[in-house]
Amino acid sequence: MIAKTLAEMEDVLAEELIALGADNVEIGTRMVMFTGNKAMMYKANVYCRTALRILKPFYTFKAESADEVYEAVKSFNWADYLTLDNTFSIDAVVFSHIFTHSKFVAYKVKDAIADWFMEKYEKRPSVSVSNPDIMLHIHVAHNKCTLSLDSSGESLHKRGYRVAQGDAPLNEVLAAGMILKSGWKGECDFVDPMCGSGTLLIEAAMIALGIPPGIHRPNFAFEKWKDFDSDLFSTIYNDDSGAKEFNHRIMGFDISPKAIAIAEKNVRNAGLRKYIDLEVKPFKQFTEAPSKEGLLMTNPPYGERLKVEDLDELYSMIGERLKHVFPGYRAYVLSYRKESFDAIGLKHSARYFLYNGALECEMREYEIFSGKRDDRPEKDAPRGKGGSAGDDARHERNSREGYRRSQRANEAGEEKPMGESRGQRRSDDRDRSRPFKSDRPFKPREHSESRDGDRRGARSGNSGDKSFKPRDRSEKPRGERREFRSDKPGTKSFRSDKPGAKSFKSDKPSKPGNSFSGKDAKPRVSRKK
Repeated sequence: MIAKTLAEMEDVLAEELIALGADNVEIGTRMVMFTGNKAMMYKANVYCRTALRILKPFYTFKAESADEVYEAVKSFNWADYLTLDNTFSIDAVVFSHIFTHSKFVAYKVKDAIADWFMEKYEKRPSVSVSNPDIMLHIHVAHNKCTLSLDSSGESLHKRGYRVAQGDAPLNEVLAAGMILKSGWKGECDFVDPMCGSGTLLIEAAMIALGIPPGIHRPNFAFEKWKDFDSDLFSTIYNDDSGAKEFNHRIMGFDISPKAIAIAEKNVRNAGLRKYIDLEVKPFKQFTEAPSKEGLLMTNPPYGERLKVEDLDELYSMIGERLKHVFPGYRAYVLSYRKESFDAIGLKHSARYFLYNGALECEMREYEIFSGKRDDRPEKDAPRGKGGSAGDDARHERNSREGYRRSQRANEAGEEKPMGESRGQRRSDDRDRSRPFKSDRPFKPREHSESRDGDRRGARSGNSGDKSFKPRDRSEKPRGERREFRSDKPGTKSFRSDKPGAKSFKSDKPSKPGNSFSGKDAKPRVSRKK
């Protein structure tokens, strides 16, 4: 089977599938391949928080033209999957130099299926776009075509609890993936100071309580299949063995009373009012944290869909509040612009390259602490790094994605996204659980070698043999010239108005044909380049 997901969520989805019991899990691009039985397919639809849909491939063939696609599809025995009473739809995804239009491929598949039924029964099933009985998916990679049954129906990010939304709602799959990437599973309070319609809050509550994300969906596409096992699905759907106790609070705040009203409707519809507190409160009015320690995660406006008068001022305020009000917290901020992260003014401890729709975003982690950065208590290993093979793969993917974005920006001749130089990006994104090693032993630099070394030594209080002395510029008058002479015959002297300046001016004007080395030379204008 194939589980489709958002870009850069593949690693989290793979971990979810392994936890559910999937076999032969293999990560691809915006999808994860796995094997399992019918029960596994039902579980993947109900329990996977970062999956968009679950596909079940059933027919693979190769085609070099549209006619070959038509003939291959028409040769298949469609009575195994469709009846004349069924309605069906076709979704096509194409990555091929042969086929350039996905809808054209979908039309060819539809025509082949209709003609197969017409030749056999002189009647054809109907196509329905809105609510079909059978959803077919064709994937074309170069000349390889794969037909699959879509077992999900509507995208799995449509959980069923959202009854209202604001101007720029966060995708539920992205929200769940952000929380899972942070490692939070309900061990402390969760705060979103700019919660909007409450998506992060609801997904956090469902993770903390072990509530399956598909529990509120009205239906799944596989419920209309011929081989649907109602008893098996009922057992999986009603299994509460994964339920957990949650003894902390989830708190959401927003400057907009309208947004809080929308969030209240969604929270109430999800049945989570007992665990989520909502309040109208601007972030800049926080003078103390809602609790002593916890996790803060938020998705501030980017200036794209939600317009902000002064974006830099908003993010500067976020950084200032985090620093002075939330010590002891881990904070995660999802944003789009490099300048916004710069305006926060805090050093991030981790970064995750994500996509919010078509926007290439980052989620940055900040460890908020009191005092100096070096005063933090030492930890065995940074959270989310070096903990498991899954963690290593996740950070390797993050590093690759960051490098890809940097390279693309360089090729386009644009400023690099998120403002990191290539060297800094490699340093920031490498696996910090592995100590840096050098082939050469470290040798301290002697401060007496240069003035720069003297300055550094003076600042650190360890200046070596010599202490830094400021240069006395009053020894010589400002207008006095220093003369540089050469011992070679035929050369001219060069004078400079400033000490140490590298201007070379002759006291006598040079003439074409004059020699600078004492030898005959052609005039400069006649020299060949």
